[in-house]
Amino acid sequence: MSNRKEQLIIVRGGGDIATGTIHKLHRCGYPVIILETGFPSAIRRHVAFSEAAYDGTCEVEGVVCVHVKDYEEAKQVLEQGEVPLLEDPECRILETVRPWALIDGILAKKNLGTSRQMADKTIGLGPGFTAGRDVDLVIETMRGHNLGRIIGNGSAQPNTGTPGIIGGYGKERVIHSPAKGILMTRCEIGDKVKKGQRIATVVTGHGEVAVEATLDGLLRGMIRSGYPVTEGFKIADIDPRESEYENCFLISDKARCIAGAVLEGLLYLEEKQGR
Repeated sequence: MSNRKEQLIIVRGGGDIATGTIHKLHRCGYPVIILETGFPSAIRRHVAFSEAAYDGTCEVEGVVCVHVKDYEEAKQVLEQGEVPLLEDPECRILETVRPWALIDGILAKKNLGTSRQMADKTIGLGPGFTAGRDVDLVIETMRGHNLGRIIGNGSAQPNTGTPGIIGGYGKERVIHSPAKGILMTRCEIGDKVKKGQRIATVVTGHGEVAVEATLDGLLRGMIRSGYPVTEGFKIADIDPRESEYENCFLISDKARCIAGAVLEGLLYLEEKQGR
């Protein structure tokens, strides 16, 4: 029987989709270290371990994540039964330790440097990776019949630029910045909003530009107030289903589906490789 405590997994990215995977792997007994940038831009912040980069710690569904400064501190956090997050977008930690597995959960729609040489088992989430070349396995992240499909040869579906349908709405539920500047929020995640309501302001060098709700519903996600944005940058997400308030603070069905596929993929690779 494998000793899970010795099977270190490094996950690149701590956004809400990656957090679903990290949460599941942690609960299954794997030690997981998250690598993030210095200024993550998660929309669904209440279910993203990346928030620890700002607040020092954060908790998602009973699992605590702690911002650490180096690998030695990360090991201490792991021994406490928590998940360490390290600012290390270039994966310099690999100069110190070779993980049992590495998962790219950045969801940048392109490969930002992950390769099969980084670990014995490598998995990429979403488009931008080719299984058998960049990584061992790719997990489909597009909503629909193939969500969570494990791909052993080839790539995930290309990014369409159109969000998945929730409550009958797709692109309408996602809000992008109307200008370059500093985002100053006026609403909180979980608030009920009305179409046309000002939910934030972008402060530019020439004044303020209003950010308005695109439909009635719940503010499902919004990046941190004070974050610098560019025109077209994704900044918020509205759920038209006003009955879904509690789900603003829970891991999504999509993230859980992808997490299950990652766990299956790792067990498959373990069986295939014999270790």
